[in-house]
Amino acid sequence: MPSLHHPRRRALLGATFGLAAASAIPAWAQAPTGSANGRKPTVVQIVDMSPSQIDVSKDFLVGSRAAWKDINAKGGVRGKAIHHEVLEFDDSAAGVRATLGTLKNLPQYLALFGTAGDRAASHVRDILRREVPDMAHVAPWLQNLDVNNADNTFPIFASRQDQIVHAIKNLSTMGIPELGAVYGTAAEYAAYRDGMEQTAARLKIRLKSYSPTTDLQQLGSALSADSPRVLIFIGGTPELLQFSQGIDKQAAQRYIIAMSDVNLQTLSQMGGSRYASVIATQVVPMVNSNLPIVKTYRETLGRLFDEPPTAHSLAGFVAARYTFEMLQSVDGPLTRQSVLQALQKRSSMDLGGFHIALEAKARSGTFVTQSMIAAGGRLVG
Repeated sequence: MPSLHHPRRRALLGATFGLAAASAIPAWAQAPTGSANGRKPTVVQIVDMSPSQIDVSKDFLVGSRAAWKDINAKGGVRGKAIHHEVLEFDDSAAGVRATLGTLKNLPQYLALFGTAGDRAASHVRDILRREVPDMAHVAPWLQNLDVNNADNTFPIFASRQDQIVHAIKNLSTMGIPELGAVYGTAAEYAAYRDGMEQTAARLKIRLKSYSPTTDLQQLGSALSADSPRVLIFIGGTPELLQFSQGIDKQAAQRYIIAMSDVNLQTLSQMGGSRYASVIATQVVPMVNSNLPIVKTYRETLGRLFDEPPTAHSLAGFVAARYTFEMLQSVDGPLTRQSVLQALQKRSSMDLGGFHIALEAKARSGTFVTQSMIAAGGRLVG
């Protein structure tokens, strides 16, 4: 499999980001193969390949594929290989609904897992809750957990809210009196502005919010000498790339704190910014960590794929390994109902050093760390 971080991919991503800013691509979806794999026990992974999400979804999928290949090579679940079926979308709720509707009468489909990115995961959560309530949705890349009221969705990664609190707390200990908050889209502005402002007030930090515009590059270049030097960015990789390119035009040093939806490797490969250092929260350990789950991930990835380790790829690997552990824990035969029951009884778990400490049935862990791209594009951590 060719590397997703090959120079040709950089050119493709650059073109894709330009397309994302200019127009919307048409929706597409793949239907489940159903009879193609007979009655093999199957887990389904939905990935959003639209321009604004492709950099996260591609890496997440690589990690998941590596995990399932390794699991099946070592005997699968109870001696049975698990078929890992991948369905690609462009984050269209209608497309997700059409495909999920076909799963109702296909009992070999045990669960969905590792849905990526965030918007697709939100669509799947909402549609499954209403229309396929007996199917479990395991370890999705779901960032906004405050609205997770679905009994059949089981996140394991820290929420965006946890990431924001982590980032602001770190900045408050450095004595930074004022922050800027920049939102990549109107939807993110509507969803997160109030929470951001409440967290900043609680930590006694002044916050200046910047409403999203159609031209984030223009917003970046319009920052003045009085604008905050430290900015929290809520949005994806293409939006952050545009914003940081604008900062280069006004030639004043800034520090941007981004959330885990930003792919630092992609930003680094596209040159970074001369005047902005980007610090991104991550909801998995550092890829150079010595934790057992990370060492297993690096070994498996290196053996099966020509891919460098990335945070999103590690997240996909962790999502698949967690799903495997939950399948192993099922009492009796593997059925859709028995998998859902096992997940509804789940408790905290240590997954090779990655601790998933559940506060309630619909909550995930709160693990957050940070990596950085220094001004000029050098990746640190």
